[in-house]
Amino acid sequence: MIPYEFEYFRAGSVRQALAMLAENPEAKILAGGHSLLPMMKLRLAKPGLLVDIGRLPELRGIEIGDDSVSIGSATTHAELEGSAALKQVAPLFSLAAGVIADPTVRNRGTIGGALMHADPSADWPAVALALGAELEVVGKQGSRRIPVDEFFVGFMSTAVEPDEVLTRIHVPLPTPGRVSYRKFRHPSSGYAVAAAAVAIDVGEDGYASGRIGITGVADTAFRAREGEGLLEGNFTDLRGRVDAIAEAVFADVSPLEDNFADGEYRLQLGKVMLKRALLDVLEQRG
Repeated sequence: MIPYEFEYFRAGSVRQALAMLAENPEAKILAGGHSLLPMMKLRLAKPGLLVDIGRLPELRGIEIGDDSVSIGSATTHAELEGSAALKQVAPLFSLAAGVIADPTVRNRGTIGGALMHADPSADWPAVALALGAELEVVGKQGSRRIPVDEFFVGFMSTAVEPDEVLTRIHVPLPTPGRVSYRKFRHPSSGYAVAAAAVAIDVGEDGYASGRIGITGVADTAFRAREGEGLLEGNFTDLRGRVDAIAEAVFADVSPLEDNFADGEYRLQLGKVMLKRALLDVLEQRG
């Protein structure tokens, strides 16, 4: 389908983009376009104006500091996959980026666009949840950081206000030493039917702790706190807790259902992906 008629404006700066949002209540931010434009073609989104921020240098790039990684919201999936420096300090980004859709989408789609779109089957929300990211947004009142645990508030909905722009994603360093991303991808869209991101730290005493992000299964990506509680303990005993962790994570989840996967199947896929991710970290050297 062809999108309905709309106006297009390429912003020269974040400040200019914010001004356009303030003047046009029906405006939407456009980054890579691989999430928003399909929605427009299906008439599921009908912005009267698209404000393009995808080429703003201030929103691109990966900065690695002493205590955090800062990623511009317009950084593409391919850039995240290919960054050797990022792979050294936060390899979960490369693992997830490499299984997003196809090369065309990875070369154009952006991490900020995917997070803002908050599709319940998108990959980056699970990664951000597993790594404890903070998302920096800018609006007319200035900038603020939103903890990822407070960012996704419902189906395709975030805590970002209509007149704000997501500018950067911040991830604390060091990231956990053992990470995995396991995904069952939809054969046509490449989105996650079910996926699990796992990030585990193992202390010198062998005590394990970590975070788990789940996407594709429920109406929004979520942090699996029940499973994280069972995750804590002696790392050498983790293999014996894998089944219990998977059962706890999905025990109270109301699953999505569609023509490809009903609720029962989706829950089962979620458990399998999480188990595989946990087994992955058991094979890694911390």
